[in-house]
Amino acid sequence: MVHTMEQQSPTKDRALSLEEAVSIAIQFQQNEQWSAASDIYRQILEVAPDYPEAVHFSGVLAHQCGDRDRAVALIQRSIELDPERPDWYSNLGIVLRDRLQLDEAVHAFQRAIALDRDHVNAHNNLGVVLRAQGLLPEAEAAYHEAIRVNPDSLDAFTNLGILLNAQGRAREAVACFCKVITLRPKHPEARRLLALAHWTLGDHDKAIEVFEEWLKEEPNDPIATHMLAACSGRDVPPRASDGFIERTFDGFAASFDSKLAKLSYRAPALVAGMIDLEASKSFDVLDAGCGTGLCGPLLTPYARRLVGVDLSTKMLLQAKARNIYDDLFKVELTTYLRDYTAAYDLITSADTLVYFGPLEDVVNASANALRPGGRLVFTVEQLDGDPDAGYVLCAHGRYAHARSYVERVLADARLVPEITTAQLRMEAGAPVPGLVVRATKPEVQD
Repeated sequence: MVHTMEQQSPTKDRALSLEEAVSIAIQFQQNEQWSAASDIYRQILEVAPDYPEAVHFSGVLAHQCGDRDRAVALIQRSIELDPERPDWYSNLGIVLRDRLQLDEAVHAFQRAIALDRDHVNAHNNLGVVLRAQGLLPEAEAAYHEAIRVNPDSLDAFTNLGILLNAQGRAREAVACFCKVITLRPKHPEARRLLALAHWTLGDHDKAIEVFEEWLKEEPNDPIATHMLAACSGRDVPPRASDGFIERTFDGFAASFDSKLAKLSYRAPALVAGMIDLEASKSFDVLDAGCGTGLCGPLLTPYARRLVGVDLSTKMLLQAKARNIYDDLFKVELTTYLRDYTAAYDLITSADTLVYFGPLEDVVNASANALRPGGRLVFTVEQLDGDPDAGYVLCAHGRYAHARSYVERVLADARLVPEITTAQLRMEAGAPVPGLVVRATKPEVQD
């Protein structure tokens, strides 16, 4: 039976076929016009609830909108309706990967490859998951398979370079990132990674040169500007610019959770472990720099009201999809805190203050936003060496802070600190040392 929809074609006064309707919906998806795409899929499925393409791509849309549970259910159903589509298994693997169901993701990618040995995206994404599982030789082999299929695969060369750099094979990583830049000369992530690989090799001048050349072509690029300051020590800003934060985190918002999981990211759990309050859902809580909402589930036991603040629009969309925040705001953190006097019992910030150099303004604003007895809990990366430095902007683009400096800033803000040391994550195969801080505002102010 041939189904049609009672919707006019953009060019002809006639009903659309289901194939045409799906094609239009996919165009809306590609343009991030998700509401329009959703409306078309809903209409298609009302007419033909088992139309495989509509079921599948509505599942892809659910993933784009952050509803991963619904995405898995719809994509799996589409595969039941039409089980011989390698692309569909690959898409399922991507959703499962982002849900951190890594074994299931591996199976999905392997099924795609069984149906199409030359499925480049399945090989590349299989490598991503295998790396997340710590299976580094297998991951490397998967990336090489993707490159065999497509010798110009930007993603495969980028991922292979990241893997090699993490293994201390920086010269091989440089070759991978150079290949990416040869294929796409203005590829921003490859430029950044190439510079950091040079830095790892001790070729600091070459690292600086990458960012200087980038800024000659794009004088106002916030990532190149910030990273040049980080590597050269020149014109170091007091904090990472709004543009740097937005560009950096918008760029990988959809897979941020899985990227951090691969790095053994522990900051949310460390923050939660320092709260030391009764989990009574009786507190007003601010997740400062909430990102995709990784801390949210750990904060809900304390919160009668949970608010998130971030600068990345795409991160906030992911946080919204969790359905655990009462409010989410796109605003710079210090500005927000200054406007909310005595509004919160608990403010948490997992790996957000690593993008601040001097902490005085943001800590004082936090103290202003806390009620008496309230707590500020946060992480920063630990600065070793001369404690008189206070803080430095490191070559990777984040600031590190000395413990004595953090203690002094908190004391000046009349907050009582308790500080522990911890490993925040793994990066380039090495642990990242950090400080986990709880600062309490006294019940009675002087």
